[in-house]
Amino acid sequence: MILLFDIGNTHTHLGLADGTRVRKQTDIPTLSWFGGGATALMKKFAGKNKISGAVLCSVVPRATPLVRKAVRATWKLETLELNPQTVCGVGIDYPKPKSIGPDRLANAVAARFHFGAPVVVVDFGTAVTFDVVNARGNYVGGIIAPGLAAMTDYLHEKTALLPSIKIREVHSAIGKSTEHAMLVGAVHGYRGLVRELIGELKRELRAKKLPVVATGGYAKLIAAKLPEISAVAPDLTLEGLRLVWQAK
Repeated sequence: MILLFDIGNTHTHLGLADGTRVRKQTDIPTLSWFGGGATALMKKFAGKNKISGAVLCSVVPRATPLVRKAVRATWKLETLELNPQTVCGVGIDYPKPKSIGPDRLANAVAARFHFGAPVVVVDFGTAVTFDVVNARGNYVGGIIAPGLAAMTDYLHEKTALLPSIKIREVHSAIGKSTEHAMLVGAVHGYRGLVRELIGELKRELRAKKLPVVATGGYAKLIAAKLPEISAVAPDLTLEGLRLVWQAK
């Protein structure tokens, strides 16, 4: 079995995979790598499985050597790090490859493998990111916009009367309360933003058909009424890491 680490600012997404798919996943706090508790959580997650390899992508450089150290101490293994030099499965046609988030490369690898090229990944995280693989199979760039929760949290923090809200589906486009009105702006408005950006990408890529794969926390909610989104893949980043390991 292969251990997968997607190290984000808030959570580290752990995955356990074999040669065909990601078998299970869980989240642990990224801060736990600095407090010493992450190793125990990692061991518990791995259980009695025989670990023969490990691969990571990280947007928290300070955590990366701590993960490597924990894997080395536990299983006597060196961890493969996904970056523009080690990526396989997509080419890179981008002015500054080192500036590409490695999690975005993992998403691109998985999307191209499963959906072909061209393809777009929309990752609904703290920010919403669009990552584009062109018809030649090259990562060519993307789009970054505020995340859904970031938008609503900002309204709450910067205004005296607007409440903090829990994002959920809303059916009427006319808000009958302050919370309802905020939900309309957030959910329906966000779908409009995503739809328009997908349309622009489709035109620029000159693609009659453009598979769009959604991942991240609000992917299922936003994709529910967006026919432009072809599939929702919660484990896309971990799957990308698995594929990179398989191809090494």
